[in-house]
Amino acid sequence: MKKLIQTIKNIWAIEELRQKIVVTLALILVYRVGTHIVLPGIDPNQLDQAKLSASRTGLLGLFDTFAGGAFTQASIFALGIMPYISASIFMQLMTILIPQFQKIQKEGESGRKKINQWTRYLTIIVTAFQAGAYLQYLTNPQGGYAQAILLDRTLFSFTTIVTLTAGTLFVMWLGERIQDKGLGNGTSIIIMVGILGRLPQSLLQEFGAKSQKAGGGLLIFLIEIAILVAIILGLIILVQGLRKIPVNYAKQIIGNRQFGGARQFLPVKVNSAGVMPIIFAQAIMFLPTLVSFTNLDSAKGVVRIFNDHSNAWYMLIYSVMVIGFTFLYTALIFNPKQIAEDLKRNNGFIPGVKPGQPTADYIGSIMDKITLPGAIFLAIVGIMPGFAQRLGVTQAFSTFFGGTSLLIMVGVVLDTLQQIETYLLMRQYDGLMNSGRIQGRQTTMPTSAL
Repeated sequence: MKKLIQTIKNIWAIEELRQKIVVTLALILVYRVGTHIVLPGIDPNQLDQAKLSASRTGLLGLFDTFAGGAFTQASIFALGIMPYISASIFMQLMTILIPQFQKIQKEGESGRKKINQWTRYLTIIVTAFQAGAYLQYLTNPQGGYAQAILLDRTLFSFTTIVTLTAGTLFVMWLGERIQDKGLGNGTSIIIMVGILGRLPQSLLQEFGAKSQKAGGGLLIFLIEIAILVAIILGLIILVQGLRKIPVNYAKQIIGNRQFGGARQFLPVKVNSAGVMPIIFAQAIMFLPTLVSFTNLDSAKGVVRIFNDHSNAWYMLIYSVMVIGFTFLYTALIFNPKQIAEDLKRNNGFIPGVKPGQPTADYIGSIMDKITLPGAIFLAIVGIMPGFAQRLGVTQAFSTFFGGTSLLIMVGVVLDTLQQIETYLLMRQYDGLMNSGRIQGRQTTMPTSAL
C-alpha cells in the first residue's frame, strides 16, 4: 500500500503527466455526458420500454456495448466511434493490398497526414450510411422507439442523420485531442470508456440475479468474479507474450571507432494480429442477422443461430473463423522477407542461419509455430461470453468474460500503464512494478484500439 501511494505521488509530481491525465479525464467526461443527450425529436420519458426491448438482442447489445449505452439511449453519440474504426480498418487494408497506398504511406509524415485525411472523409460516408440504418431502426413500429418520436418523419429523418454524423465526428475529434494532448490512444480510450460504462450496471444485475432464491447466492457470484480475474490474467499473458529471436550484428571499424558487434533480439508477438481477427469474424457472423435487422425476434433457422452467441454451432463456426482470420491477418501485416532484407542491409544475421531467403524462411516458420497457439487462445477468448451465458451468467455481464470487449480493455490499460511507466523512468522514478516492465500491445491497427 505504501508503494502504491508513493507511485501515485510520483505520477502527480510530474507536471506534464499531470496535465495529460487531467485533459484526458476532462475529455472523457465530455464524451460520457454526450452519451446521455437524447436525439432531437425523441421524448426521453418514453425510452425505458424501448431500451428494454433493444437490449435483448445480441447484435444490438454488442453495438450498445461499444457505444457505452448510447445506442439504446438514442443518444447523439449513438453510433460512437465505430464508423471511424471501420474507415481506419479499410484504409489500413488498402495500404497493405494496394501498392499506390503503400507508396503514400512510405512518404513519411506527409503521407500519414494524407491517409488520415482520407480516413476522415471515409468516416463521413460510413457514418451517414449507418445513420440511415439506425434511423430505420428507430422508426420501425415494432421496435418501441417509434412511439417516442415527436417530430414529423421527414424532419426527424433529416435532423437525426445530421446529428448522428456530427456526433460521430465530434467523438472522433475527442479521440484525436486525447491522442495529442492527453494520455494514451484517444480512440482506444473512448472505446474502453464506453465498455466500462456498462460494467457497474452489469455487476449489479448479476449480483441481483445471484441473490435470488434460485440464483446460487453470493458464493456463485464470487466464483464468477474469480474466473473473470483469471481470464484477465490469461489475456495479459496473451497480449504481452512474445518470442525473442537472437540477432547478431557484424562489427564495423570506421576510423578509430567500432560499430556493431552487439547481440540483440527480434521480438515476435504471439498475437501479432491483436483484436482484428475477432472483429473480422464478428463482422462476417453479423451478416445473416442483417436479413432481419429491424426485427430480430422473428428470425428463425440460420439467422437465429447466428444471433445467439451461446449457440454451439455459432461458437464452433466463430472459433474456426477467428483462427483462420488470425493466420490471414498475420500474413498480411508480418512480412518475413522484408525483415530478412532489413537485417541483411544492417549487417545483421541470425546465428546459424544464412542471410536472405533462409532467414526469411526461418522467421516465417517461427511465426507459424507461435501463431497457432495464439490463434487457438484468441478463439477461446472470443467464445467465452457464450460459455458464460450458457452457465447462467446474465447476458450483460457475460460480455466481460471475453470477446472484443475484454481484449480491448486489457490492451488499452496495458498501453496506458506503459506510457505512465515511461514518464516515471524518464524522471528517475521507479516503475509501476517492483520487477519487470509493462509491455504494450504494439498493435498494427492504425487506431491501436484493438
